[in-house]
Amino acid sequence: MAKKRKRHKKHEEHVDESWLVPYADILTLLLALFIVLFASSSVDETKLQQMSAVFNEIFTSGTGVMDNPSVVQTPNGSTSNIQSGVSKYMEDQERLLETQNRVDEFIAIHELENQFETKLTEEGLLITIRDSILFDMGRAEVKEEYATIADEIAQLLMFDPPRNIVITGHTDNVPINTTEFDSNWDLSVMRAVNFMKEVVTGNEALDPKYFSVKGFGEFQPIASNDTEEGKAKNRRVEVLVQPRITENGELIVE
Repeated sequence: MAKKRKRHKKHEEHVDESWLVPYADILTLLLALFIVLFASSSVDETKLQQMSAVFNEIFTSGTGVMDNPSVVQTPNGSTSNIQSGVSKYMEDQERLLETQNRVDEFIAIHELENQFETKLTEEGLLITIRDSILFDMGRAEVKEEYATIADEIAQLLMFDPPRNIVITGHTDNVPINTTEFDSNWDLSVMRAVNFMKEVVTGNEALDPKYFSVKGFGEFQPIASNDTEEGKAKNRRVEVLVQPRITENGELIVE
């Protein structure tokens, strides 16, 4: 009688799980990227501090998303480069915030709250000056009695290392056509140029190569031109102090 042969069950093939570790690290880096994108959507000191705390937890814990120790080395030290870039960007934003505080103090001391305004934006520190304190209606020359304001602003714009500064002129929508100015574009540009001259020539420590001007005429209003109050807000000069470091840590100004 023939013996029955025992059938051996096939062993299940072993699944290589070595890919799980690098996958966890990829998820960790993606999390860090989303944090940077979220935090950089607007400049906020509290948000920057929160981002710093999260990065410290991510990059010093030594674990990935799946709680496994990382065994894969990041090529060329890119993780430390990310940390360094974010740190430099945050430090640069802190310097801009300090400048804003100094300008706000200047505004408070001179009781200029109705003529000056500061705002920290993604493009840098924006200082808005109403035209009434600088110019006569339809004119581009800075009033002599307020020339000292330009000198004091110059003191606040001294940076070491230097920063790029853009001065922009704006008008309301009332047409102008004089022997001096054919349009509001001309008026806005010359106001920006003349104010820049007052700032730069009044302080030899400022390097003109870091200054530039723009003129938008009536085409970038910040209020309605249907009221006199709105028109007064639109007639302005803006001083933009730009960042030195981009969000990814790259240097803008040499």
